[in-house]
Amino acid sequence: MPERNTPAGALDDVDAVTRAVLTASRLLVAVSARSLAAVEERVTLAQFRMLVVLATRGTTKLVALAELLQVAPSTAMRMVDRLIAAGLADRQPNPDNRRETLLRPTEEGRRIVADVTAGRRAEIAAIVERLRPTERLALIEALNAFNEAGGEPPAPGVDDPEPHPLGWIVDGSTAHEI
Repeated sequence: MPERNTPAGALDDVDAVTRAVLTASRLLVAVSARSLAAVEERVTLAQFRMLVVLATRGTTKLVALAELLQVAPSTAMRMVDRLIAAGLADRQPNPDNRRETLLRPTEEGRRIVADVTAGRRAEIAAIVERLRPTERLALIEALNAFNEAGGEPPAPGVDDPEPHPLGWIVDGSTAHEI
């Protein structure tokens, strides 16, 4: 990652920026929690995280899903069992290797991901609308730089068909919670 030059007279206080980002992350966690509140009787945060990965990747092997979530395969299997019992995911044998299980979200599981994501997007949009246009532009620039420095790809636009794994960098082989 190339170093950025600080313009003369610009604020270069890592602690002040860190405090501002921590405050913003508290706000974003609150928004996320409120967006999950509507489904919290059916889905835990960990189960929602799994649904997001399944909705993003489509049909997935259990071992790959465990790796993406950075959990043991046995933990992933228990989570999958709960999602299947709730009607939010299903499993089937891999036709290419009967010893492997393929997992995917059901339509109801996909709907939950879409609804929670839409709720989160709407609440964030309402907050952004309260900013002045110049503040919005500055926020875009600052957050794009922050996301780039952290290696996080851009979230999809409102019209993009696929959800992004909401807070996880996914490059096909690993996932890192941000």
